[in-house]
Amino acid sequence: MDRQGIRAISRALLRLLPCAAALAVCACGGAAGNTTVLTPSFSKTASTDSTGIGKISHVVIILQENRSFDNLFQGFPGADVQSYGYTSEGKQVTLQPVSLAAPWDLGHNSVSYYQSCDGQGSLPGTDCKMDGFNREIATCGNRGEPPCPNQHPQYSFVPNSETKPYFAMAQQYVLADRMFASDFDASSFVSHQYIIAGQAASTINYPATTWGCDGGPKDTVPTVTQQRQYGPRLQACFDYRTLGDELDNAGISWGYYTSSLEDGSGNLWSAYQAVKHIRYGRDWNADVISPQTNFYGDVKNGKLRAVSWIMPTCRNSDHASCDSTTGPHWVASLVNAIGASKYWNSTAIFVMWDDYGGWYDHVAPPLVDYDGLGIRVPLIVVSAYAKKSYVSHTQYEHGSILKFVESRFGLAPLSATDSRANSPVDCFDFSAPPRAFSPIPTTMRAADFIHQPPDYRPPDNE
Repeated sequence: MDRQGIRAISRALLRLLPCAAALAVCACGGAAGNTTVLTPSFSKTASTDSTGIGKISHVVIILQENRSFDNLFQGFPGADVQSYGYTSEGKQVTLQPVSLAAPWDLGHNSVSYYQSCDGQGSLPGTDCKMDGFNREIATCGNRGEPPCPNQHPQYSFVPNSETKPYFAMAQQYVLADRMFASDFDASSFVSHQYIIAGQAASTINYPATTWGCDGGPKDTVPTVTQQRQYGPRLQACFDYRTLGDELDNAGISWGYYTSSLEDGSGNLWSAYQAVKHIRYGRDWNADVISPQTNFYGDVKNGKLRAVSWIMPTCRNSDHASCDSTTGPHWVASLVNAIGASKYWNSTAIFVMWDDYGGWYDHVAPPLVDYDGLGIRVPLIVVSAYAKKSYVSHTQYEHGSILKFVESRFGLAPLSATDSRANSPVDCFDFSAPPRAFSPIPTTMRAADFIHQPPDYRPPDNE
């Protein structure tokens, strides 16, 4: 079966689930069709609370793709990992090593989440047993795809030989093993909205074609109701307030480093393309920066913004089916660029993954809202003030990163997720002097990524 056939199956599965007649309710409590959020009040004064967070002047958010915690950090000392799982038939399966460069993919949308969760609660996807991953679609073994490496490819982990840069970062700084996606549906489209806005207007899964406003009114995306039923479709173009808007209003600089729309894949990487007033406003040319490798020059030339998001290309994203193991080295090169710069002592770096990508994880996500939480993903915190060789067991989510930024710059919360989330400020020891930077071992440098051939592949086209 080819990928088009797999997408058809996914759509058919969606139709089998009951649809609610009521409009979906967005994260701010309004109707799904109303994507406008009231402007929150905020203070332009940076936070001066007793945590010492004021020592941070720059926040860098590096967003990678589609890895669960058990999949990426198997065997990490002190972290809650499990080397086996259970199938829906009750069979115990030992996790098998599978390369980051796997040329096939796993299902990762709301249907996949419901399957993997195998929930027993009153709402779909709650009280998760975490034993249905074997029911997720795997493209390996289908027509045109390579054979699956084992009977249950969903139950896999990345060999440590490929994750050494990530382990080195985590061993020097902080690894959080209770980080969850704020949205349960495991789609990159929705997850990327959460890291810039703390919501996605109750949308779920993927737009029909283009991931944003350029697709026009016919390019729609499903919604989900508070009963976790499928609601009406919306145009994949929103007008809610984002963290970029709040930073603008506070006179604080920001930059979103990503692929361009013109290179053939940018609409899948650029979350701000789905925010109407930014896509067609001043920020699009001033603060959405392409290509993402411009980040290296901005750091070197003293032009680092106060808040930066950095998106990968498919090749460097860790996404299955991108046929590459360069993701950990891409992240290491970004961290090393900051570490070698004048910004090291004033920067907090958050390395996170947008969703679990269909890979097995044994920790059931807590139920905090109708659309969250999603399956556990890794979080690495790097800073001159980050605790040394520390594993955090505090519960975090996408909104935790927003909350850290808001706390530092005196901004109000955007939505439910950053209102409820724990800030990762406890990953830092601001009472200690800044630690000198020790470069992350890697076989690739900034120049290697700057001179990479263009990569036009979209990671998700379900």
